[in-house]
Amino acid sequence: MTITIYRAKQIRTLNPTRPTATHVAVRDGMVLGCGDAEELTGWGPHELDDRFADHVIVPGFVEAHAHVFAGVGALVPYVGYFDRAMPDGSIAPGVRSYDALQARLRALDAALDDPEQPLVANGFDPIYFSGEPRLTRHHLDAVSSTRPIFIQHASGHLATVNTAMLARDGVDASMTVEGLGRDADGALDGELREPPAMSLCRTGYRAAQRANIDVASIRGFGTTARNTGITTCTDLGGLLLMTPRLEERWQTETRADDFPLRVAMYNIPGMDAGSDFDAAAEALLELRGRAHDRLRFPGVKFILDGSIQGWTALLNPPGYYSGEDHGQLLTVPEQFLDWLMPFHRRGINVHMHCNGNATQDLAIDTVDQALRQVAWLDHRHTITHAQLSTQAQLRRMAALRLGANFFANHLWYWGDQHHDLTVGPERAHGLEPCASALREGVRFSIHSDAGVTPLGQLQTMWCAVNRVTPSGRVLGETERISPAQALRAVTIDAAWMLHMDDEIGSLETGKAADFAVLEEDPLEVDPMRIRDIGVWGTVLRGRVQQADAR
Repeated sequence: MTITIYRAKQIRTLNPTRPTATHVAVRDGMVLGCGDAEELTGWGPHELDDRFADHVIVPGFVEAHAHVFAGVGALVPYVGYFDRAMPDGSIAPGVRSYDALQARLRALDAALDDPEQPLVANGFDPIYFSGEPRLTRHHLDAVSSTRPIFIQHASGHLATVNTAMLARDGVDASMTVEGLGRDADGALDGELREPPAMSLCRTGYRAAQRANIDVASIRGFGTTARNTGITTCTDLGGLLLMTPRLEERWQTETRADDFPLRVAMYNIPGMDAGSDFDAAAEALLELRGRAHDRLRFPGVKFILDGSIQGWTALLNPPGYYSGEDHGQLLTVPEQFLDWLMPFHRRGINVHMHCNGNATQDLAIDTVDQALRQVAWLDHRHTITHAQLSTQAQLRRMAALRLGANFFANHLWYWGDQHHDLTVGPERAHGLEPCASALREGVRFSIHSDAGVTPLGQLQTMWCAVNRVTPSGRVLGETERISPAQALRAVTIDAAWMLHMDDEIGSLETGKAADFAVLEEDPLEVDPMRIRDIGVWGTVLRGRVQQADAR
């Protein structure tokens, strides 16, 4: 096989024995070595490739918490507060008022030919409009009294629907399902909190879920990842254990020659006490037998609570700073050990969604009990989001060798709202405590939870390094980490979290030739410019892939 030696202005290898280089040699999709040109020529006849001579190479970014929903841009209209890059390279403008939301929805309504088709949109979050009353069905009824409307909030944990949507699916005030929003008179206000309530409006909910598994979403997911320098990305809400027929779609798309991403899918094994978790664990092992380089199945994910900005995350006392506490536990605490053990016993990695610190306690306690039964020392079970981790929780996590995957993007996208509304100043300054995790010895990554926030590790690094909010406030200056520490969190430490650090996450002999090719060095630019660094593209297992022009 031909050896290609790529020259770059700078290479950050994340290999501590050879942290920087100017050249990297690649053969058959594998790194032969990093160093200077002369020492790499010893591998044999080669071609010198100068296309990256004016660029900076870092290991391909590894995103350890994202969702295929990041690729739905063309299928579900975006109505979020911040501008958002779409998979096709276009920019969807942010919606900054209720009037603007209604205008956008009226335009979408007018564009639909079928009067029975529901209008489904994504990304709106009423918390940005704290001077306004909470978004209700009445705001959406002003758009249409006949077409069902389903607006999924940015977090994915809530939705707001109009009266026509409630009527279409027979949802009324007599129902006692937790999460149905009500006004002062007990009438439904159109807000649906968490899947048990959201799924009652099945017409809209299913439309959103279908878009999530559409072929176009899978393709858009890969394209967006490549455009932002990501070579390995999780889908942390995989449905193959609950809906096996979807596997063929994923296999077909990821095996296509031009698919630009390695997907590490964490499947949800079940949602309630009626699930057969032993069978799910065996099915996961069978899935692993059908894995290939661009579709992996490292583990499973459990969802323990909701979102902080939706007041549905479960917080320890004193609870929320303001607003109405709608904290919901989405698992059965007395049974969670029984749910987790089939996977732990079989050596299957488990990631646990915990936005609130009360559910984080449950996750830590459960892993402690699991390790007392089966002493798997290299489990790398991970608390994902872990936003409100206390110092005591970090110490326990270190003792149990639990990983933390911090939702660093919250510092920008909801930092001001957390400071002023949800958790108050002290806990807001302690959000995403990366520096404390380093001090206590907790291995961590940082993530976007795309499509909750945009896919892109340079933005996520920027958030963890600067901790700046849109108002200019710095949240927790002492929790800032260095650019080098942030780069480690989105490369080798993210790979470690997925049990994949033996093949990705750094550039060293014998590992996959996965690079992100950047216009500037994230360790040399002003830290406030990290998120503005251009991405030329990626190299995935030796295959050069240029990003779409923007």
